[in-house]
Amino acid sequence: MFVAVIPAQAFGTNCYVVAPAEDEQCVVIDPGIGVIDQLDDVLAEHRLHPAAVVLTHGHLDHTFSVAPVCGARGITAYVHPSDRELLADPAKGLSMDMAALFGGRLTYAEPEDVAPLGDGEPLTLAGVELTVDHAPGHTGGSVLLRTPDAVAFTGPALAPDGESLLCFSGDVLFAGSIGRTDLPGGDHSAMLASLRDKVLPLADETVVLPGHGPSTTIGRERASNPFLRDLGTQTVAAPNRGW
Repeated sequence: MFVAVIPAQAFGTNCYVVAPAEDEQCVVIDPGIGVIDQLDDVLAEHRLHPAAVVLTHGHLDHTFSVAPVCGARGITAYVHPSDRELLADPAKGLSMDMAALFGGRLTYAEPEDVAPLGDGEPLTLAGVELTVDHAPGHTGGSVLLRTPDAVAFTGPALAPDGESLLCFSGDVLFAGSIGRTDLPGGDHSAMLASLRDKVLPLADETVVLPGHGPSTTIGRERASNPFLRDLGTQTVAAPNRGW
């Protein structure tokens, strides 16, 4: 499997390009603000052709470029139904200060063709097999996207080590932290439940490719991430990272 990560110009959001191999169709995950030129460069360099866009959640820093990516190629955007309204009106997911910052500054368009992601459903697009895990908390429609089987993966900015399970965690889980839950639609109790029921059961060797920051593994986070290590006590404070 080929995986490339493209850092967005705003908020360090990670956009991922995933394909069975170079010279194939691919899936674009979370095309954020200012990624179009970099994305086009990656696609051209590795001779890849987007077949779909998949969104880990509906916040603007992950969805801003979804309409131009989809519209230029006539492809579908996939999002969990609970975050569908954020594609129509991204301001619903912004804090008041963020809404004031972006009001009128960015021109956003809703993608024309949108399909739902269902909890536990297998998703096969462009030869890429993923399992969707609904993991609310950061937003009501946040999901994990993980490979059902271990895969050998290569690509820019990644350090492959044999075969691994992969999990594109969006803003559910970061290296050393988790996504904030104080924005509209956030729910800290739901986040704790998602960490307990959807993240902790994953195998230690699972490579986590988050929505912001560097990659990590479930084993590393289980041992050192305070939000996982102290999950049983339910006393860890809410985070303030990501959108």
